[in-house]
Amino acid sequence: MVGKRSVGDHAFDIVNVLFLTAASFLFLFPVWFVAVSSLSSPAAVASGDVALWPKGFTWQAYELVLKDSRIWEAYANTLFYVGAGTLLNLIMTTLGAYPLSRRQLFGGSAIMAMIVFTMFFSGGLIPSYLNIRDLGLYNTRWVLIVPAAVSAFNLIVLRTFFQTIPESLIESAKIDGAQDIRVLWSVVLPLSKPGLAVMLLFYAVAHWNSWFSAMVYLQDRSLYPLQLVLREILIHAQTSELTANVPQQDVTQVSATIRYATIMIATLPILLLYPFLQKHFVKGVMIGALKE
Repeated sequence: MVGKRSVGDHAFDIVNVLFLTAASFLFLFPVWFVAVSSLSSPAAVASGDVALWPKGFTWQAYELVLKDSRIWEAYANTLFYVGAGTLLNLIMTTLGAYPLSRRQLFGGSAIMAMIVFTMFFSGGLIPSYLNIRDLGLYNTRWVLIVPAAVSAFNLIVLRTFFQTIPESLIESAKIDGAQDIRVLWSVVLPLSKPGLAVMLLFYAVAHWNSWFSAMVYLQDRSLYPLQLVLREILIHAQTSELTANVPQQDVTQVSATIRYATIMIATLPILLLYPFLQKHFVKGVMIGALKE
């Protein structure tokens, strides 16, 4: 039976609500500001009149951005990197995490120690560059997919999740004659949908946001992901192709709204996808934190 709540409990709830509301506002305001600025007139943005609502509502920035072939090409590249990369990630991480989750694996602890070691120490950028060049991956699409096939952190999370599956289920399947691959496919994976959803979210977001590896290993601009094109527009102000048909006196003002519109176009897919995966994300992390 739940006891009567005290005045202190109610006060604590009120403070929590106020704090979380303020924190939510701080997190959401930058995104909201970018959105309303991208829909405002260039003059209003340049003069600093835009705050909470669009001023001089216009779709001009989006029209200019979406007419640029670079954006569509980068979008297609990013979708390929996210799709192919995430699929490879899920396969490799699953095949690595499942055997490491079994207590009877010989040398499992030593293997896990080596995996954890790679989370804190690496060979550095130059050895990685030389490695990728010698493997023939430099300046190819696969340079953003193959070297990132497995994340040590994600492998540990999925391994912990697999360890929550009752050993009795796996033993029962083996008594019935199922081999390890059959046990994995028919028993473990169906019970691991929340954990796999977490991996899907982690890997997909990582691929979508990736730009540094592309900047280092890609020279062909036709292979650039969306985030690298966004970086060029934001940092190097490479908006000349987008403002070719804009009067010269308006170029500086329009360039600012173009940057905001490009940010929204690059961010919107993840913002739309996350609510559908949120319940799996929370459930997967919580279950993966518990062990039988």
